[in-house]
Amino acid sequence: MTLEAGQCFNGHIRYPVHPRCPACGGEIETSIDLSDETGEIVTWTESMSTPPGVRSPNPIAIVEFSVDGTAVRAIGQLTTNEVGIGDAVRPAFTDELRDVDATMLREPESQGWDGYRFDPIR
Repeated sequence: MTLEAGQCFNGHIRYPVHPRCPACGGEIETSIDLSDETGEIVTWTESMSTPPGVRSPNPIAIVEFSVDGTAVRAIGQLTTNEVGIGDAVRPAFTDELRDVDATMLREPESQGWDGYRFDPIR
């Protein structure tokens, strides 16, 4: 699994990927894998009132990556709350962002709760 951004023919890069570029409406032509890139925390917070199955507290950050000089921002969970604005982080894949059994919303087989958290580089 990759942490994927998309680039349109005009060079705009966005995360998450959309069929059309939000900036110009052009088709997304290129996938950019951010999963091996280093980003920087722009801001972060801790959610104390989380949905069923999501850890509490749940630290969340907006992380900025630089792709060929273009800033690309992503939002996601952090692996720890021991972070600060400006800290360098890397995406870290996890197979359980949410406990499927605790949600009781839908059939567990229909839920994909894996993905990326951001892990500080120490």
